[in-house]
Amino acid sequence: MAENHPEEHSSPIKTPGQLIAVVVASFVVPIVLISIVAHIVTGGTSKDNPALSDEAIAKRLKPVGELVVDPNQPAPVATAPVTVAAAPAPAGKAAPAAAGGDSGKGKSIFDTTCMACHATGAAGAPKIGDKTAWAPRLKEGMPTVYGIAMKGKGAMPPKGGNATLSEADVKAAVDYMVSKVK
Repeated sequence: MAENHPEEHSSPIKTPGQLIAVVVASFVVPIVLISIVAHIVTGGTSKDNPALSDEAIAKRLKPVGELVVDPNQPAPVATAPVTVAAAPAPAGKAAPAAAGGDSGKGKSIFDTTCMACHATGAAGAPKIGDKTAWAPRLKEGMPTVYGIAMKGKGAMPPKGGNATLSEADVKAAVDYMVSKVK
């Protein structure tokens, strides 16, 4: 009986020389084509091209504006940051300036540190003068209210975000705010 074998596959590459030629051509031809396209797209690198002159390049790199300082004007004066010096309050008593009224250290600290949230009620802060918002906090006692101001709570950072404040400064600001709801 004769066996039927399918036709064997054949390749156009018959010799090792042909294989080497195909492999070399498969690398060389794309590189040559890419080089030609790049040369056409970039317009070549001719030294005669006016866009590549030193003047044209310097013009493209020139800043949009220039800073001109008037020599007739006085130099600006640097201002030093204002710091509030804290005197320690006697134990068990509120700072005298913060005990009430609109003047003193407590108001100053409130105006510079606390007002951003406590004047508007931002992030759930009890508004200054809002007896309803302050009542549950005051019910817990002043030591708790001072502790919250020192350590922070919820969105409020410790010391209202002003790490330079002393404990006496924080208490003065709290006393000022509390004086507005009593």
